[in-house]
Amino acid sequence: MKADVLATADALIAAFEHNDRAGYFSFFAPEASFVFHAVAHVMHGRAAYEAEYDRWVREDGFQVLECTSTHQHVEMFGDCAVFTHQTHTRVRTNDGESAYDERETIIFCNQNNRWVAVHEHLSLLPG
Repeated sequence: MKADVLATADALIAAFEHNDRAGYFSFFAPEASFVFHAVAHVMHGRAAYEAEYDRWVREDGFQVLECTSTHQHVEMFGDCAVFTHQTHTRVRTNDGESAYDERETIIFCNQNNRWVAVHEHLSLLPG
């Protein structure tokens, strides 16, 4: 089961890295919640994150250039799994290129034999 969670996480990260909006958001349950250091509020529901993501693209010219995942770890809790990792992400906006070193937790639940993300929390690495 851990291998399935890791494969799902890798596919989610790849979709994000390749700016595959539809593919990326397909990994999240409609009721998923999102906590990001760059967003002042908790986004309740995938639609709220999709709207924020679309605003980044429309207003800021947001585009992912690279997203590398390291230090991957999975903990199983019945039909749910906690996936943690560190990311190095490079993005381009209207202001130029930026890079972020972050840590992330994604909670996956097995729904109809498919691992679906129900919560994502992203924070900057200290230092």
